[in-house]
Amino acid sequence: MTDNNNLNETIAFKPERDQKKDIRDILNTVYSALEEKGYKPTGQIVGYLLSGDPTYITAHNGARKLIRAVDRDEIIEELLNSYIND
Repeated sequence: MTDNNNLNETIAFKPERDQKKDIRDILNTVYSALEEKGYKPTGQIVGYLLSGDPTYITAHNGARKLIRAVDRDEIIEELLNSYIND
Protein backbone atom coordinates (compact mmCIF):
# COMPACT_ATOMS: atom_id res chain seq x y z
CA MET A 1 0.00 0.00 0.00
CA THR A 2 0.96 3.62 -0.47
CA ASP A 3 1.79 5.78 2.51
CA ASN A 4 -0.45 8.88 2.53
CA ASN A 5 2.59 11.08 3.19
CA ASN A 6 4.04 10.13 -0.22
CA LEU A 7 0.99 10.93 -2.38
CA ASN A 8 2.55 14.12 -3.70
CA GLU A 9 5.79 12.44 -4.80
CA THR A 10 6.44 11.06 -8.24
CA ILE A 11 7.99 7.64 -8.60
CA ALA A 12 10.27 7.08 -11.58
CA PHE A 13 9.42 4.01 -13.61
CA LYS A 14 12.49 1.95 -14.44
CA PRO A 15 11.89 -0.84 -16.93
CA GLU A 16 13.49 -4.09 -15.92
CA ARG A 17 14.88 -4.91 -19.33
CA ASP A 18 18.47 -4.06 -20.11
CA GLN A 19 18.06 -1.64 -23.01
CA LYS A 20 21.79 -1.56 -23.71
CA LYS A 21 21.74 -5.32 -24.25
CA ASP A 22 18.56 -5.10 -26.32
CA ILE A 23 20.05 -2.52 -28.69
CA ARG A 24 23.24 -4.53 -29.02
CA ASP A 25 21.26 -7.72 -29.78
CA ILE A 26 19.12 -5.87 -32.33
CA LEU A 27 22.15 -4.40 -34.08
CA ASN A 28 23.83 -7.82 -34.20
CA THR A 29 20.70 -9.39 -35.70
CA VAL A 30 20.29 -6.59 -38.24
CA TYR A 31 23.98 -6.73 -39.14
CA SER A 32 23.79 -10.50 -39.72
CA ALA A 33 20.62 -10.21 -41.81
CA LEU A 34 22.20 -7.54 -44.01
CA GLU A 35 25.34 -9.64 -44.40
CA GLU A 36 23.29 -12.72 -45.34
CA LYS A 37 21.55 -10.72 -48.08
CA GLY A 38 24.90 -9.54 -49.48
CA TYR A 39 24.81 -5.92 -48.31
CA LYS A 40 27.59 -4.01 -46.59
CA PRO A 41 25.97 -3.84 -43.13
CA THR A 42 27.84 -0.84 -41.77
CA GLY A 43 26.90 1.38 -44.71
CA GLN A 44 23.29 0.25 -44.65
CA ILE A 45 22.91 0.88 -40.92
CA VAL A 46 24.58 4.30 -41.20
CA GLY A 47 22.21 5.15 -44.07
CA TYR A 48 19.24 4.22 -41.91
CA LEU A 49 20.49 6.12 -38.87
CA LEU A 50 21.18 9.29 -40.85
CA SER A 51 18.05 9.30 -42.98
CA GLY A 52 15.46 7.39 -40.97
CA ASP A 53 14.53 5.53 -44.17
CA PRO A 54 13.80 1.92 -43.15
CA THR A 55 14.41 0.64 -46.68
CA TYR A 56 18.14 0.72 -45.92
CA ILE A 57 17.46 -2.30 -43.71
CA THR A 58 16.40 -5.62 -45.16
CA ALA A 59 13.18 -7.24 -44.02
CA HIS A 60 15.08 -10.56 -43.95
CA ASN A 61 14.77 -12.28 -40.55
CA GLY A 62 12.62 -9.41 -39.28
CA ALA A 63 15.59 -7.03 -39.23
CA ARG A 64 13.64 -3.98 -40.40
CA LYS A 65 10.93 -4.50 -37.80
CA LEU A 66 13.52 -5.01 -35.06
CA ILE A 67 15.52 -1.88 -35.76
CA ARG A 68 12.40 0.27 -36.05
CA ALA A 69 11.37 -0.83 -32.54
CA VAL A 70 14.18 1.32 -31.11
CA ASP A 71 14.47 5.08 -31.49
CA ARG A 72 17.36 6.01 -33.79
CA ASP A 73 18.69 8.48 -31.20
CA GLU A 74 18.95 5.65 -28.67
CA ILE A 75 20.89 3.52 -31.15
CA ILE A 76 23.30 6.36 -31.89
CA GLU A 77 23.72 7.03 -28.17
CA GLU A 78 24.48 3.36 -27.52
CA LEU A 79 26.99 3.24 -30.39
CA LEU A 80 28.74 6.36 -29.12
CA ASN A 81 28.84 5.09 -25.54
CA SER A 82 30.23 1.78 -26.72
CA TYR A 83 32.88 3.51 -28.83
CA ILE A 84 33.94 5.86 -26.05
CA ASN A 85 34.05 3.15 -23.38
CA ASP A 86 35.95 0.55 -25.44
